[in-house]
Amino acid sequence: MADIAVAMSGGVDSTVTARLLVQQGHAVCGLFMALGQPDLDRQVARVQEVARRLGVPVRIIELSEAFRRHVLDYFVGSYLQGRTPNPCVVCNPVIKFGRLLAAARQMGCTTLATGHYVRLRQSPHGLLLCKGRDPLKDQSYFLCGLQQQELAHLAFPLGDLHKEEVYRLAEDFGFDDFRGRESQDVCFLKGQSVQHFLEGYGVPLPGAGEVVDDRGRVLGRHGGIHRYTIGQRRGLGIPGPEPLYVVGLDVAHNRVIVGTDEHLRQQRLLIAEMNWLAGTAPPLPATLTVKIRYRHQGAAARVKRRGTGYEIVFHEPQRAITPGQFAVLYEGDTLLGGGAIV
Repeated sequence: MADIAVAMSGGVDSTVTARLLVQQGHAVCGLFMALGQPDLDRQVARVQEVARRLGVPVRIIELSEAFRRHVLDYFVGSYLQGRTPNPCVVCNPVIKFGRLLAAARQMGCTTLATGHYVRLRQSPHGLLLCKGRDPLKDQSYFLCGLQQQELAHLAFPLGDLHKEEVYRLAEDFGFDDFRGRESQDVCFLKGQSVQHFLEGYGVPLPGAGEVVDDRGRVLGRHGGIHRYTIGQRRGLGIPGPEPLYVVGLDVAHNRVIVGTDEHLRQQRLLIAEMNWLAGTAPPLPATLTVKIRYRHQGAAARVKRRGTGYEIVFHEPQRAITPGQFAVLYEGDTLLGGGAIV
């Protein structure tokens, strides 16, 4: 019987994760999440071939209905409400470290391992989730929705490695066909644009409306607010003396609001609900590092309670703070918590 399950996708990270655990003497079982992916048959075949070469069994875990209900419906609904979602942040606690972890434990596995570039550390106050050693691949941002009860059953063998080391390990293990194959797509898009996905999802979409400036002056027309996000420049088709960007989405009046780069820079945001990985908030107010999107470098900000939520005020204005994205809080390399920007 396996003692540790590995979430396997057929990619280099999960493959090296499984091989390292086998080397360490673990009895490993691979788990593949069937989420209704557009190329599901090809992915299943790939995972089964990788598992065969590793000498580990693999099970297909059917999660497509839960994924549709908790992730896809959220993704589509966010755009219709003028917000820009982050489906990976929502998927992780509910699907991968929710349903998949539950399946692993039902099989008798004590731990679920994944190929995330993050590190776990034990502290006197519980488990800490820390950034991966490779600053270009750190994925802690996406795990801001986890809690202690999940962390206690997780392992991240790649957390101390850089991506190039992972490629070299894969090649040492006999897998020399991974380089250049990684996709940066959201898994369910598979090359589709967000607009194309939304328009094929089978829900009523908002129609055309006005494009206005910050004073409400009509500058043009748009084809649906679901096609726009904060900071977007392309597709506006509005000439002017300086570049214009989407700075707001007025769902109630079906309007896209545009402005200059200066209008995109703001210093303050609000979070209605925060998930703290330790289970409780740290002493506040406090100065912490806050990331407002995955590729954001993070910036110093003062964090304090405001009513039932939290207010974050950056030391310097930040570009394109976007409702629906997640503000994720760090103290040094340690992830403290995160919540959706409202």
